[in-house]
Amino acid sequence: MQDVVIVDAARSPVGKKNGSLGGAHPTDILGQIMTKLLARNGLESAQVDQVIGGCINKLGAQGMNVTRTAWLAHGGAIETPCITIDSQCGSSQQSTTLAHSIIASGHADVVMACGVENMTRLPIASDAVGLGKLGKPISKSYFEEHEFTSQFEGAERVAEKYQLTREDTDNFGLRSQERAKHAIDNGYFDSQIIPVDAPVMDENFEKTGETITVTKDEVPRDTSLDALAGLKPVAREDGIHTAGTSSQIADGGAAVLMMSAQKATELNLKPLATIKASALVGCDPVLMLEGPIPATEKVLADARLGIDDIDVFEVNEAFASVVLSWAKTVGADMDKVNPNGGAIALGHPLGATGCFLITKAVHELIRTDGQYGVISMCCGGGLGTGTLIERTA
Repeated sequence: MQDVVIVDAARSPVGKKNGSLGGAHPTDILGQIMTKLLARNGLESAQVDQVIGGCINKLGAQGMNVTRTAWLAHGGAIETPCITIDSQCGSSQQSTTLAHSIIASGHADVVMACGVENMTRLPIASDAVGLGKLGKPISKSYFEEHEFTSQFEGAERVAEKYQLTREDTDNFGLRSQERAKHAIDNGYFDSQIIPVDAPVMDENFEKTGETITVTKDEVPRDTSLDALAGLKPVAREDGIHTAGTSSQIADGGAAVLMMSAQKATELNLKPLATIKASALVGCDPVLMLEGPIPATEKVLADARLGIDDIDVFEVNEAFASVVLSWAKTVGADMDKVNPNGGAIALGHPLGATGCFLITKAVHELIRTDGQYGVISMCCGGGLGTGTLIERTA
């Protein structure tokens, strides 16, 4: 088995709904990241053996094979194959797991894992609603095996199971916003953001013919516990999750450039991190959002490490209860968890978030001189993704 390293990891700025990236075609968001990531490492696209991308709502502007289209639209070598996968919210993190496996097995030396989602153009569940005669994604036979719940309901049930309160989730939501604002104000994200050119839209969200270069995240909000306490629940009338404790709608893309350690040496590239373990696990599809718990436990066991060995955790803040229930179970030090804010503050561009979190973890380990990082996500339908990295830079 070959050692697998991360040579570089980068992301677009995250755009808010109807924000600076909202008018950009998803293939142009992702394509620019692909091209610029290779350029800053002095690589030609033909040197990439394969590209694996994540995307959830694969229709309209994100239809067909959005990864391949993005690659070709921005000058990628036609000989390089590209695929698009769907593991729901963990799609692009699973793209890194597949890349890890392909390289470790010796089937490829250079693989780019990536993901994209423009939620302004294609709102959540676009591929599952309003399809008319095309049918519904859930058949009657499914209900004979499992209750079908939404992620919003799953978040409330997780909160009940782990005895979390509205005060717990509001405090967590405020913490995410404060940490994200601190990170942005102090330039912690500067090394990981690739500027993206996007069309300027008018008040009717029509293109003006002008272009803007987007360089900074748009999504953190100024808030307070009093403001959060005044928000209405988003799932149940008596629920504990609000818009202030749920992930924000967002647009963006991210990519992770991976190689065998030997290939990186041959190309005279210094890796940022080594991937020590990767995982995709299944969990209860009714509660749905507990996946980070078994995924974290698996990558720690595979790497023969304990929870206290980890310096940085990036656990997706789909809802506050996801991270809080995970932390209660695995015993993580919350000072190490999402140290620069998470999706509640920074947004969750669905198919891109996995690579977005890996990018954050890699650069945070370098910034703080940490050694190990764990990245994990919950996914619709009852899945969990996990990656354990060790800093080498």
